[in-house]
Amino acid sequence: MSVKKRPVPKEFFADWKEREALAEAMIPLIGRLYRKSNVSLYMYGKRMINQSVTDLMKAHRFVRKVEGNEVSLFETYPFVNAISQLSLGPAHIDVGKMVTRYLKNGNNEDIFEYVKKQLADLIGSKHKPLPKPQHVVLYGFGRIGRLVARLLIDKTGGGDVLVLKAIVLRDSKHAEDIVKRAHLLRHDSVHSDFQGTIRVVKEDNMMVINGNPVQVIYANSPAEIDYTKYGIKDAMIVDNTGVWKDKKGLGAHLRPGASKVLLTAPAKDGIKNIVYGINHNDIKKSDKIICAASCTTNAIVPVLKCINEEYGIHNGHVETIHAYTNDQNLIDNFHKGDRRGRSAALNMVLTSTGAAKAVARVLPELEGKLTGNAIRVPTPNVSMAILKIQLEKETTVDNVKEFLRQKSLHSRLQQQIGYTVSTEVVSSDFVGSRQACIIDSTATIVEGKSLILYCWYDNEFGYSCQVMRCLEKFAGVEWRFFPYEK
Repeated sequence: MSVKKRPVPKEFFADWKEREALAEAMIPLIGRLYRKSNVSLYMYGKRMINQSVTDLMKAHRFVRKVEGNEVSLFETYPFVNAISQLSLGPAHIDVGKMVTRYLKNGNNEDIFEYVKKQLADLIGSKHKPLPKPQHVVLYGFGRIGRLVARLLIDKTGGGDVLVLKAIVLRDSKHAEDIVKRAHLLRHDSVHSDFQGTIRVVKEDNMMVINGNPVQVIYANSPAEIDYTKYGIKDAMIVDNTGVWKDKKGLGAHLRPGASKVLLTAPAKDGIKNIVYGINHNDIKKSDKIICAASCTTNAIVPVLKCINEEYGIHNGHVETIHAYTNDQNLIDNFHKGDRRGRSAALNMVLTSTGAAKAVARVLPELEGKLTGNAIRVPTPNVSMAILKIQLEKETTVDNVKEFLRQKSLHSRLQQQIGYTVSTEVVSSDFVGSRQACIIDSTATIVEGKSLILYCWYDNEFGYSCQVMRCLEKFAGVEWRFFPYEK
């Protein structure tokens, strides 16, 4: 069986219904591969697991628009079908890129035989991403905590990698506390409803989330907890509170049943500041405490690294247009921070950011080259980093745009750097983005050595995805990727 490029359809509606049927047929194949073999399928980096028919169709459309190729459901379905017939070990497989390479080869080779050849190392593989399941505890259940919980549940697969075992909350003494917490997980004003089921077992202080029993532990400090009492062993604690940022404070999490701590905020005391995709290989087995930096640091570091390697950075300024956060007041009231006492919903609030300085902790070569500031604005989520950079060498706007487009589609940074060619996008269009940032290519300005980039980022969900990637690396998870990108 071979794939042929299809001409523009004469009957658009009939063509749509054919594509719709193919997407419907794909869904059980994709789900079975994920549940039984822990094989995750992607479309140019976009996850195909637990997606609706329309989501799969939109993912194909995105590729055709940004990459400019002819990949559609007519091309990908035979590949998904072929992959589903093989006995594969756990892996991440980008079907879109596999199809593109096949089409470029253009030799009409039988698809099943082609797929077998491409995935030969996976067939019959007994390789496991982890030797045994890794227990995870979420300490704190605010905006980031709940989104990381969604991601952990969504990525449960066969239950043999990261397993959410518990959530730690301050004891509110409210009789309906666990019910209210479950409701906040189930319904989110920004990120929409949780795609799954949540059952509350009040008498056991437990939530059963998509079949995963998650213990709810009430404690006012880490020192109160013995995780072994709940059957939890060698757990990784994800601290979402931001209350403790130094080694002493975070070290208090290392209680019976807990072995490592990941902070979802910038840390002190020389604790490793990790931006996944850039310096995640700095994580060592001996590390007990690390941090996943800030949402803004995660958004700008991958782009800055690419630009510095290609053009050189003489100096620059980072201006962050940031959605308001819980740290601000809803209406005017006292706040210890400058300006933050004024209503977040009514004002643009000029404030500071440590992101520019934090860059040097990840990219030492940029030490002293960047300044930064931030403006909090009346939107609940999605922020923008404006990078004004003086380059070491001259370039053109087309050169920069194509360079970043290639990085977003054909490099190991495709999970960190997204790319849009639309002239109509606004902040709400990026809610739910899984990349650390998305380049607004049409807004790019280049004049000789002067470069201005506009980078969107979902400061909640996009950052939570980076936290998850960091958590997997910290746990020692090793996925096999096909095709491998340099």
